[in-house]
Amino acid sequence: MSETPHILIVDDHREIRDAVSRYLETKGMRATSARDAVDMDAKLAAGQFDLIVLDVMMPGEDGLSVCRRLSAKGGTPILMLTALGEETDRIVGLEIGADDYLSKPFNPRELLARIKAILRRSKRLPASAGALSGHRVAFAQWVLDTDRRVLLAQNGSETSLTTADFKLLTVFLERPRFVLSREQLLDLVSGRAAQVFDRTIDNQISRLRRKIEHDPGRPEIITTVRSGGYCLSVDVAEVK
Repeated sequence: MSETPHILIVDDHREIRDAVSRYLETKGMRATSARDAVDMDAKLAAGQFDLIVLDVMMPGEDGLSVCRRLSAKGGTPILMLTALGEETDRIVGLEIGADDYLSKPFNPRELLARIKAILRRSKRLPASAGALSGHRVAFAQWVLDTDRRVLLAQNGSETSLTTADFKLLTVFLERPRFVLSREQLLDLVSGRAAQVFDRTIDNQISRLRRKIEHDPGRPEIITTVRSGGYCLSVDVAEVK
């Protein structure tokens, strides 16, 4: 991340783009605007950004589709903007790789706080993968290539990871055989507190299990601890 964070604001409402841009610039950040997914892709091709503020409801390709597409490639953190009360959009956004969400209408100070929190985390986990960055890490029958964000099987096949899957797996690999509660996992992965009946982590773990477990219905790698949470129940070793 550069000394002056560069934020890309993607929203089809010009008033919102302009207002957010002006506010962030008064707080010492650079801001670039895009009106839709096509405009966003052009801006991403022309420059580098530290974070994307992405609206869910846009003409053409919507924000959830954009988030899924960008997360599959990994890289730039994403803060989703959702309509007030659209819980489904928020949950889906987090599951497919968004780093956080904020409901419209929002207080600019809260937006700034969320952006700063994501940028702080992005120095440690996303993209750099914290202590695992630049290494291949072996666990069970898998090797995780943290630079490419792919899982390597013993037969040489590769499985790509979304940003959300990569973050969650990294959290476990950095804490093998340590029981993590849902609240701890949600904080480590997205930096936010769990809400009542929040099943985001459970859904993410189910999806990750389908990629790494021989039998997702009877998991042996990421196991469930009754009244505790989840645990990576295998050893982890760095591959030289």
